[in-house]
Amino acid sequence: MTALSRRNFLALTGGAAAALAGRAEAAMGPSDKFDLVIKGGDVLDPSQQLRGRRDIGIRWGVVEAVEEAIPAERATKMIDATGKLVTPGLVDLHCHVYPYGSAIGIPADELVQFQGTTTVVSAGDAGVNNLAALRRFIVAQTRARMYAFLHIANNGLSAFPVAELYNIDNAQVEACAMGLAENPDFLLGVKVRMSENVIFKHGLEPLRRGIQACEMCGWPAKMMVHIGGVETKELMSDILNLLRPGDVLTHCYSGAPNLAGVFTNIVQDGKLLPAALAAKQRGVLFDVGHGGGSFDFTVAEVAIPAGCTPDTISSDIHVFSGNSPGMPFLPNVMSKFLAMGLPLEQVVAMATINPAKIINRAPKIGTLQVGAPGDVTIMDLVEGPVTFVDTRNNKRDGKLLLRPVQTVINGVPFGRPYQAPFAVR
Repeated sequence: MTALSRRNFLALTGGAAAALAGRAEAAMGPSDKFDLVIKGGDVLDPSQQLRGRRDIGIRWGVVEAVEEAIPAERATKMIDATGKLVTPGLVDLHCHVYPYGSAIGIPADELVQFQGTTTVVSAGDAGVNNLAALRRFIVAQTRARMYAFLHIANNGLSAFPVAELYNIDNAQVEACAMGLAENPDFLLGVKVRMSENVIFKHGLEPLRRGIQACEMCGWPAKMMVHIGGVETKELMSDILNLLRPGDVLTHCYSGAPNLAGVFTNIVQDGKLLPAALAAKQRGVLFDVGHGGGSFDFTVAEVAIPAGCTPDTISSDIHVFSGNSPGMPFLPNVMSKFLAMGLPLEQVVAMATINPAKIINRAPKIGTLQVGAPGDVTIMDLVEGPVTFVDTRNNKRDGKLLLRPVQTVINGVPFGRPYQAPFAVR
């Protein structure tokens, strides 16, 4: 018998899982009923350039039909979305959803009513020492689809607010690479926080170690690199120059100063750093990561016209940012970009199909294509004057506000109508 390599075994088992999942997409007969129909909504799906009134039929957990009208008698259960905006389930690329193991995590399912999120990414909550507990005890009991970036520090954010990388020995490259190698279906790559108040005077070394772990693990892992108040202006350019195509620069519009009060982010002296534009042009992905201290309108208003539009909009929601005046719940953060003049279609893409492509783990998330998981977000698009505040108390006025109404994950709504049995997976 020929021995299977570990990688071949994973490939074979992944293929078997995909084949089993395909059985749920059996063709429907003309009299078969949908498990759930979301009826009469204004459907906006940037992945298909689709905008207009549609009914969405979900059966066996997947989208089975997107049609101008599905007869009511074909619905076992129905949600009336008349007058509502209906999008693919929102995907939050940067949040903190490791309660009980990270010092700042919130249960992902508790966030759904505020965020409308069907897929979330834990952004470095866990290091290799507490990764297995995240997977076994949090992901396994969470309805929301969950992925993670693994922190380069062994203890992740469990010691917060104590800085995890003042002692560079916490960044164990081989241990981090082992965590990545053993969890290729769940992990996206490595997270590192490069602020001076996190890494002290270690310069590029934490980022270098993260990249090394990505390159050792045996699959194309990405970096997610947190900026905001890096030690020096020069170090900010050095960080940007080290990032690879596909790596994620999060808090990209941070206005936080370094420990000396100097502004050292991608906009300096009112101008976009050349290294930021060069990074963007070679394929580094710019993520908002609003949080409680990491989004500045004045930085975004310079960077975006200069060529650094965000690729993804994320919340960086956690137990501290969730109580901050900036209210970084994902639909509220999306609304801030509407106020800055980005079109609704582009903003929705930045919180659905764009982060879904970065995740690239489950087929067809971030879309309402037939055969995609039945992940749907229903929101009110409220028209009227609204004032937004960033994390540095800058205010901007807008005319549109996205407000979540109901969320459906794998065809099962949060709240009514309830399914029986409530869950089968």
